[in-house]
Amino acid sequence: MTRINFCIAMFVFCGLAGAQTTQPASSAQPPSTQPSAGRLLDEMLKPSGTTARPLQPLPDPPAPDRTSGGAAVAPGSEQMPVIREGSFIVDRTGRLTKSPDGQQFEFNFEADGRTMKDPPVVIIPNLKLMAMENAVNGSNRDLKFRVTGMVTEYKGRNYVLLEKVVVVPDVMQKF
Repeated sequence: MTRINFCIAMFVFCGLAGAQTTQPASSAQPPSTQPSAGRLLDEMLKPSGTTARPLQPLPDPPAPDRTSGGAAVAPGSEQMPVIREGSFIVDRTGRLTKSPDGQQFEFNFEADGRTMKDPPVVIIPNLKLMAMENAVNGSNRDLKFRVTGMVTEYKGRNYVLLEKVVVVPDVMQKF
């Protein structure tokens, strides 16, 4: 009996599947109002009525006034030496200080006993600078650091990207 029921169900199902009354949508495309490729190319190649003007370069901005303000240099003062870009500062000791405007941190070198004319270098912010700041904030004494890093130069000023920072212990500071 189950075999008969199964055959009847299959016969009804196949009959319903074959008796669809709706037609699939036709694939006829509506008429195109777009220009042909040749006509479009001709329109693009046809010279236009107006001519294009070339862009004019912007004038140079005025040079900053170096005779007054923070960029002023005292008359007769010596020019600060600049370390060549790409050079490395290797195991130099000094202190972390803020720049005069308070916006950046600088590394002031200890006097080396030879030239004593090493200007401070601005520290490029990175995790090593953050470690130095944390060490200074967590200490109640004036810390000295031994640093290594690559020097860059910008507008007559040196910057250093620190690669190694070590706090100089008290024992070594006394000698």
